[in-house]
Amino acid sequence: MKAMMNLLTQRSPRPVTIAIMDGVGCREDKLGNAVAAAFTPNLDWLLENCPHRLLRAHGTAVGLPSDHDMGNSEVGHNALGAGRLYPQGARLVNEAVQSGAIFEGHAWQSLVKYCFEKNGTMHFIGLLSDGDVHSHIKHLEAMLNRLAFQDKLPRARIHILLDGRDVGETSALEYVGRLEKLLQSLRDQAGVDYRIASGGGRMKITMDRYEANWAMVELGWKTHVAAEARKFPCAEAAVTTCRQEEPGIIDQDLPPFVIADEAGTPLGPIRDGDSVVYFNFRGDRAIEISRAFEEENFSPFLRAPHPEVLYAGMMEYDTEAHIPGRFLVDPPHIEHTLGEYLCARNLRQMAISETQKYGHVTYFWNGNRSGKLDEKLEDYIEVPSDLTPFEQRPWMKAAEITDRTVEAILSKDYDMIRLNYPNGDMVGHTGSFQATRIAVETVDLCLGRLIGATRKAGGILLVTADHGNAEEMFEIDSKTHTPKLYPDGKIRAKTAHTLNPVWFIVYDPTGEDCVVFDPDLREPGLTNVAPTLMQLLGVKAPEIYDPPLLLFKSE
Repeated sequence: MKAMMNLLTQRSPRPVTIAIMDGVGCREDKLGNAVAAAFTPNLDWLLENCPHRLLRAHGTAVGLPSDHDMGNSEVGHNALGAGRLYPQGARLVNEAVQSGAIFEGHAWQSLVKYCFEKNGTMHFIGLLSDGDVHSHIKHLEAMLNRLAFQDKLPRARIHILLDGRDVGETSALEYVGRLEKLLQSLRDQAGVDYRIASGGGRMKITMDRYEANWAMVELGWKTHVAAEARKFPCAEAAVTTCRQEEPGIIDQDLPPFVIADEAGTPLGPIRDGDSVVYFNFRGDRAIEISRAFEEENFSPFLRAPHPEVLYAGMMEYDTEAHIPGRFLVDPPHIEHTLGEYLCARNLRQMAISETQKYGHVTYFWNGNRSGKLDEKLEDYIEVPSDLTPFEQRPWMKAAEITDRTVEAILSKDYDMIRLNYPNGDMVGHTGSFQATRIAVETVDLCLGRLIGATRKAGGILLVTADHGNAEEMFEIDSKTHTPKLYPDGKIRAKTAHTLNPVWFIVYDPTGEDCVVFDPDLREPGLTNVAPTLMQLLGVKAPEIYDPPLLLFKSE
């Protein structure tokens, strides 16, 4: 190690470009592995010719409760931009529920009090699963138990968003059954009237992000608030009927439904005097519905009806815009991000992706803050996403992202460029192996163009990911090591993220710095990336950051 010098004595190449292959993890097993199945000559060349190592991108390495928790894009980009570990939403909510702090807070007390004063109903809207990416069913269960036994509120309604993305693609009835069992128990033991009121797939209603498709949120409003959707006697009947009518449909795409009594009267529209809790803790798919409930001068769609309610989110989803105004658990307070340090050093930055991941390279990268840190030093570019289902157009907007990035690299106007290719993640979530393989091949084609531009400009290209997905597309039987099958013989697709590591590759076309990885770093993760970027830019990383990944051999 004594033969190594700090990069600060070396050149500082420009630009340093970091390409995030969203949802592209590393897994040796080729079964169900769309990354291994894809034709990826550029990624293969990088791995054969450039320094690289694996980074942890899940569990405690990104601030989640345990190493059984898969990574996700929110915590991944938080970690990439923050340079050190922060406890994330799932862990913070777990701790608040376990300690009881969530129920002692002003927000919860206000919601309950409002219902009693107005003779109103408490409504819960959120993703019904134990995926622990956007929500966890145990948090909902804890709130319902508290509301029934301690607060003794007589009436509550639950509006369920069905997952099939962070959990099994057709697992909805497992969670519906679990919730119905609890609700029946609460009705029997506490004498309360708690029922499921409405629902639908997470990619059909309510959970849009980055204003990509406000029609989803409007449809959610009509479902949860106005109770305008197809009516069923129970949630199980809704899911079963939709599956029978459209064979092969997965949970995230189920159409909206409303639960009604025998006379056809909806059980739980949201009305004046009610309280509403949006129990997702992750921010990106929570901001728009929060705005719809809280914003006075709201224009994306007509809110009809527009009841007067008291609204709260599980967390503050946007800490700069303070959305929502009322929340149950304090979010991670992320300070001193990489972007802040680079702006302080007068270094120019560009961030680019298409709509689906634009907020990840801006909002999440900057520590859950919207807007630029410095208008003069930063350019943020959003390429509008298509509304076409991702499996039907797996190339998405990768070419357009690459066009703008290549132009930026060759211009030498920037010190650092960060970009996100959403393909591996967004297409991977559809469960289509063929489409996901094409998505990975699309990203690989784009990497080839970035390599060429970096070589011409004399910069450095870093290639990594925020979590895995595309490399594990089948549900695998642990005993037989074969894909799990549906009764009709179809392979059970895995649509969730994974526990696999991700690559971190350094392409330096000049070879001047003789890059090597620090062998003393054990099990590095995404938090080590920010200090490494600072290394490459010739900027000393702050002491609060995790160690950088690289060493530079003296000549």
